[in-house]
Amino acid sequence: MRISRALFRMSATPAAVVRTPERAEELRTSLAEIRARVQQAASANASANRQPTLVAVSKYKPASDILECYEDGQRNFGENYVQELVDKAAQLPADIRWHFIGTFQTNKSKILASIPNLYAVQTVGSVKGADALSKQLTTRTTPLNVLLQVNTSGEGAKSGLPPLTSSPAPEDAELVQLARHIVSSCPHLHLQGLMTIGSLTESLHVTVKPNEDFEKLKQTRDLLEEALAAEKGKWGEDGRLLLSMGMSSDFEAALRTGSDIVRVGTGIFGSRPKKEEVKSAAS
Repeated sequence: MRISRALFRMSATPAAVVRTPERAEELRTSLAEIRARVQQAASANASANRQPTLVAVSKYKPASDILECYEDGQRNFGENYVQELVDKAAQLPADIRWHFIGTFQTNKSKILASIPNLYAVQTVGSVKGADALSKQLTTRTTPLNVLLQVNTSGEGAKSGLPPLTSSPAPEDAELVQLARHIVSSCPHLHLQGLMTIGSLTESLHVTVKPNEDFEKLKQTRDLLEEALAAEKGKWGEDGRLLLSMGMSSDFEAALRTGSDIVRVGTGIFGSRPKKEEVKSAAS
């Protein structure tokens, strides 16, 4: 273990954080509840052929919180900000699988590549970004998993490429071109799947109708697999591109739709401070 069990100091947290029995119990209870809900929702999807991966999103939370979840068996954690991920990865156990789920900027490739236990970057959206990341990973013994971000809601504030809507998928579609480029020209990357952030409006209506954003990502996955059929075996897991969709407010709907990876933050760690509050406390 490379981290003190008593006291932690994170650059993104306001002060030293002490592990307490009360906080430990709170986290373990929340994690157990989320795990149970994940399993129940996944079991409702008759076509599911693998156990879903729960990524605990620890943005703005101290390393002590992550360690409590780690000691309860959690291994997959997600971060939105590169420097926060770098800081936490340096302090926490080396067998954690870190998922970068924030906006991917090409100029951050070298920093991300320096994290030895970085498991996946879920927000790749351009050939330039894929090339930059692959070029920084020459010392890795295994390719880094990447997921392509798809903007299924069409919201201008969200990153990601347009979804695929017709069969066969157009050869000039950005998503198809990027996927083929990674498979053929980025030897240090492994195309694992697709990721999306569903719109809040869709999430509010999941109890009365299917989430259209999740359905779009599922359709896009099927169409992209068809387009990549000639390179089968060079992408995905067990012949399938994985889907990462669903967060605290809608992960159950995502799992019922067929998500393989869900990203849950507040459901496990509780509410977060606003970004401005974190910056103020750290200064």
